[in-house]
Amino acid sequence: MKQILTILIFTLTISHVSWLGNFEDAKKEAVSTHKHILINFSGSDWCGPCIMLRKQILESSTFENYASDNLILVRADFPRQKKNKLSKVQVKLNEALADKYNPDGKFPFTLLVDEHGAVLKEWDGYPNESPEKFVEQINQYAGAGK
Repeated sequence: MKQILTILIFTLTISHVSWLGNFEDAKKEAVSTHKHILINFSGSDWCGPCIMLRKQILESSTFENYASDNLILVRADFPRQKKNKLSKVQVKLNEALADKYNPDGKFPFTLLVDEHGAVLKEWDGYPNESPEKFVEQINQYAGAGK
């Protein structure tokens, strides 16, 4: 019985956020749900601060709980290792998004945009703050945009 309860609790605490790879799809969803979009430019297998941002903030329960109800998430990943190679289609989508929002190639680079793609807030590099503070900043700018 104790084991079943543990499994049930674990299942309920698993995040249900998903990161999209297509910004146009994200905008459509954002328009229909009236949510903001968080875009994260990452080098998932070579950029230390990107990995730290993902593990310490973006995969935290605080962020994921907030994001699941309030944000559409988009990750534009630029891995370097062969084993992490993306499809040609995904590479083109990521490059097009970078051309528009990250032409200087900053990593990590995170943006909060409204449902039409207007930038509300930028984080250049690792934010060096708690997940709670990061969510507080998002909420501050997302609320201002409504």
